Amino acid sequence: MESPLIQLLVLAGIAVFLILRLKNVLGTREGFEKPPLPKPNGRADRSDFEVIEGGPDRDITDHVDENSADAKSLSAMKRVEPSFSVSDFVQGGRGAYEMILMGFERGELDNIQPFMSEEIFDSFVDAVAHREDQGLTIEAEFIGVRETTVVEATFDEGEQRAEITMRFVAELTSVVRDRGGDIVEGDPKTVKKQKDTWTFARNMGTDDPNWHLVATEA
Repeated sequence: MESPLIQLLVLAGIAVFLILRLKNVLGTREGFEKPPLPKPNGRADRSDFEVIEGGPDRDITDHVDENSADAKSLSAMKRVEPSFSVSDFVQGGRGAYEMILMGFERGELDNIQPFMSEEIFDSFVDAVAHREDQGLTIEAEFIGVRETTVVEATFDEGEQRAEITMRFVAELTSVVRDRGGDIVEGDPKTVKKQKDTWTFARNMGTDDPNWHLVATEA
């Protein structure tokens, strides 16, 4: 009676051995199957996704109509100079407007000369000189720009010359004083609106990153 028992134990041992070998070779699966590991480039397989390109450039359409001549001109500028950003230009235009406007109001023209064409700078010099001849001085404080709008954009592909016209609406306080210091115009406590339409120009694709003020209109 011991012989069948021994045979049964031997068979059970063989079965356990085979099960352990199979487990080591095939592994186990518990619960949900884990997702595949990322490919060596660190990204998941995107072969099932369709890539859609050629949509509207929001950097342009945020400022002008998508199908307008202005949008086509801005697109041409970006083709010549891919690093050009309309939004960055608008932001820079706000800063340039404040700097140039306040430089003119205070008669401090040296620091703003590099950002203006020769013709515009000469007109500013004449206006400030005429003011000084009359013994007038201006005291102004800039409050802020309330509105910035791209009015027009043009691009000459032959000369690669870009021109962008912007409309600014700003708020500031300003008074004009005579030689004796008396106020002849304005009120230091009254905030007034200043509206200007300025055109900036630049040759795209050059090493000079500065835009120059080439035209002004109140």
